[in-house]
Amino acid sequence: MTALRPADAELTGRFIRLTPFREADIPALYRALCRPEVFAGGYGGGPAGLPADASAYEAFARDYYSGGVNAMPYTVRLRGGPDEGRVVGATKLADFDLANESAHIGWTAYDPGVWGSAVNPETKLLLLGLAFDHGFGRVKIQADAGNARSRAAIERLGAQLDGVLRRHKRRADGTWRDSAVYSVIIDDWPAVRAGLEERLAAWGDRPVEVAGRQPQS
Repeated sequence: MTALRPADAELTGRFIRLTPFREADIPALYRALCRPEVFAGGYGGGPAGLPADASAYEAFARDYYSGGVNAMPYTVRLRGGPDEGRVVGATKLADFDLANESAHIGWTAYDPGVWGSAVNPETKLLLLGLAFDHGFGRVKIQADAGNARSRAAIERLGAQLDGVLRRHKRRADGTWRDSAVYSVIIDDWPAVRAGLEERLAAWGDRPVEVAGRQPQS
């Protein structure tokens, strides 16, 4: 066994910072993520999981982004430009199986104002790099099999489809979802890393700004 759980520490890229999740982040996450279009794709159990208000989202986030020995939740913040430090999402590296050198990147959502930007590729570049640098050999990424947008984003990362788990998880409305399970293994990593770095280079030097943003207090 060579895999080790990474230390809880900030990860810094060109466009974003991943900071260990804190409960103080929840109000900003509520403003960024508690939207019908975010939950529509399967986040939080799908549309029926959309919290009714800030208090309900706080309860959801405390559970969804819980940490511990087997989970490292992060808050995604922009770096540079007029939106410096703005919270635009959350994600988690978790389900550590050290003996089998495997982990899972998931529980991910972003403010719709940064969809299609450098945020997701750099988030994945930082988390995959962290995992492989700590001896992991396989990182799973999965999505609702019916979520074409999320599946396209995963495939664009260079992850390979392992298969579809039927009747895998119950949605918030009580129906069952099939999960499309992808992975990046250590053998894939050089090509995946190069592809992500190429996408970030194509973005240029301009910082990411939130489209249609409203001020965050």
